[in-house]
Amino acid sequence: MADNVLGPLSVSSRIVNDVVVITPSGDIDLSGSPLLRQELKKGQGKKIVVDLAGVPYMDSSGLATLVEAMQASRRGSGQLVLCNLSERVRSIFAIAKLETVFKLAATLDDAMAK
Repeated sequence: MADNVLGPLSVSSRIVNDVVVITPSGDIDLSGSPLLRQELKKGQGKKIVVDLAGVPYMDSSGLATLVEAMQASRRGSGQLVLCNLSERVRSIFAIAKLETVFKLAATLDDAMAK
């Protein structure tokens, strides 16, 4: 699909077997969240896998962006799966008590199979 860059965050997306795979790289914070939100909206109504392997840090605005995308996917006919979370990013989900709310996968292959 496309590569977009805004500040320190870049986001690429591609379609693999009718699944939209979004790969952010860099910190997902207040300055990067709008770019991620824009890419997530392009996949509405489809299965979206967000590969977070290249994300060392995420703040509450990044978390809010993913919650918004998850809610949109539940309202529509889509699905949102997150994979390759670093320990630091996973801890943010744990602190917010969201690790059981999201579909999380260890690897991209696992996420594609969910």
